[in-house]
Amino acid sequence: MDNNNSTTHSLMLGYLLWIFGFLGAHRFYYGKQISGTIYFFTLGLFFIGWIVDLFLIPGMNRDADIRYRPGQIDYNLAWLLLVFLGIFGIHRMYMGKWITGLIYLCTGGLFAFGYLYDLWTLNDQISLQNGAEYRG
Repeated sequence: MDNNNSTTHSLMLGYLLWIFGFLGAHRFYYGKQISGTIYFFTLGLFFIGWIVDLFLIPGMNRDADIRYRPGQIDYNLAWLLLVFLGIFGIHRMYMGKWITGLIYLCTGGLFAFGYLYDLWTLNDQISLQNGAEYRG
């Protein structure tokens, strides 16, 4: 990687999403899909895990910066678009996926299943697209 000091995820956005963390938002953002799903169904492990995560977020942020590839598509903007406008497909349009973005727009995020899929895969989708820049 040509820029070792690049960050992919924002600590501030991680804490902002932590406010909704009892639904797993910050865990999905940092690429922890399984625990994010568990938090979603257990209200942040009955709010106890949610409180503990207040102290774990800096480590999750460091791990995400190491794991994901920086590039033209900004993770933070894509995640904000997904969380707040995901059922309209705006995050997909931002990533250049216009056809699926328009499908999401017309179908409410493909009847919310596409939205859930993107919660699980958005970091990897962005890494793949950012990685294509280096090959291109």
